[in-house]
Amino acid sequence: MTTLIVKNRHNARLRSGHLWVFRDDLESIPSSLAPGELVAVQSAGGHQYGTALFHPTSLIAARLLLSTTSELSAEFFVERIRQALALRERVLPSERTFRLVFGESDFLPGLIIDRYHDITRHQNNEYFVLQTLSAGMDNKKDEICTALRIVFPATHGILEKNTSALRQHDGLDKREGILWGTIPPAITIAEHGILSSVSLLEGQKTGYFLDQKLNRLKVKGLAAGLRVLDCFTNQGGFALHAACGGAHYVLGLDSSQTAIQRCHINAELNGLSDIATFRCEDVTGYLQNAVEHYRNEPERPWDMIILDPPAFAKSKHHIPQAKRGYARINRMALRLLPRGGLLATGSCSHHISEDMLFNIILQEAERERRQLRLLFHGRQSPCHPILASMPETSYLKFFIFEVI
Repeated sequence: MTTLIVKNRHNARLRSGHLWVFRDDLESIPSSLAPGELVAVQSAGGHQYGTALFHPTSLIAARLLLSTTSELSAEFFVERIRQALALRERVLPSERTFRLVFGESDFLPGLIIDRYHDITRHQNNEYFVLQTLSAGMDNKKDEICTALRIVFPATHGILEKNTSALRQHDGLDKREGILWGTIPPAITIAEHGILSSVSLLEGQKTGYFLDQKLNRLKVKGLAAGLRVLDCFTNQGGFALHAACGGAHYVLGLDSSQTAIQRCHINAELNGLSDIATFRCEDVTGYLQNAVEHYRNEPERPWDMIILDPPAFAKSKHHIPQAKRGYARINRMALRLLPRGGLLATGSCSHHISEDMLFNIILQEAERERRQLRLLFHGRQSPCHPILASMPETSYLKFFIFEVI
């Protein structure tokens, strides 16, 4: 196995637990190794960092595995997946649909696995959706699938949804398809007892946004008796939690007609169609029209507005534009809320920090002469654990404010 040597001045970050070895960290870059090949990494002074997945042209030259293994066998993945499962069962004991593997946070860099437990007709089948964001993990999809079937004997289908632009950094193309078994057109999952019909084949990302689990639960606990507007509702997760929590009325908006159709199905599944309604709308346009309509009206139309937009900042270059986008939607929401109203707002953009989003909201509140009281500060679900030594594993921030 080839050994990569880290320059002396770059050791502190790796010793603190960071798992990425950048090209500039290395004394030399071997040209004879294939993308995804295993290498050993050590400091110039001889400190061993263990084995890593190598890439000859990526900015991230090596991704550490916190292991000295010389082979990424099915047995290796079985052990790591069992460790990941044990954590999820500990932090989410009543949930069976969750992110099973979250890349670096589970010491499987470049690998994402979501577990979907189907309760359709009491089948209790298991389905998995994979994303392989590094060449090393992409080369080992067969071993990963074998490991999943060993750990979960009820596995009926494994799907890859490799459409992320991050794959381009390792020279990987975009692709999606069934890796093993069969995937039905839709399955039914439960989250906090609320049912959702999910299409793994057609859904965005890996099918359902599992990172908002606890934030949806908090919204459910605050929604009793309120008129709720859920913007960017996707498949209705926040809207259905609000309705199940006793909201007086819920309207969910999304620009995807496919997503809205799924929302209607999900409302019927839970017997909530009389409370939760959904429309295919451009959210920004809807908010702007509502602001104009209620400009001179004494009554405000909503008691709670939920803003869960897609990532506005895909890279650092998009930060200025993203900040303007977050400012605009939060400003309009503040104009539509009464005193005592609740603004539930978040960002899944890694490049927009918590402080940045918080300050954007406060600036817009000051601009609108509204004072806010922070009731809840949420992050990504614990099935998306944050590795303390890697800030790159933290991306979701979520606030609930009261307008006072």
